[in-house]
Amino acid sequence: MKTFTRSVIPALLVLLYTYAAASKLADIEKFRGQLYLQPFPHGFADDLVYLLPGVELFVIVLLFFDRLRRMGLIISLALLTAFTIYISMGLLHVWKRVPCSCGGVLEHMGWGTHLAFNWIFIILNVLAVSPERKHEQYKLT
Repeated sequence: MKTFTRSVIPALLVLLYTYAAASKLADIEKFRGQLYLQPFPHGFADDLVYLLPGVELFVIVLLFFDRLRRMGLIISLALLTAFTIYISMGLLHVWKRVPCSCGGVLEHMGWGTHLAFNWIFIILNVLAVSPERKHEQYKLT
């Protein structure tokens, strides 16, 4: 289980964020257009068009280094939680219409499938963070 939580889960997260960032950056104008359809001001969308892929790429870098991996896992968990809350709000019809601004395969998922997909990655992310915390507590004593 230690190998799974310390190596496999971070590798899966790297794949997820690499795919997500690459699909956004591959067609940045399409991504910008999708963000303009979201239920928030265009100025915020203009910031997110570079901020989201930038943060995803930053998380990838953090996950590659042992000393920075915990920070990467925490930021990853925050991102996944934010995206999952947003998807949940869409499913609860908080807004009249919420188009998906994900790229590639993820953009073709239904909201329910996307929610389940995110929850799987949240659970994996929590599993990867938890042993790190226990390990640090043992080092302090």
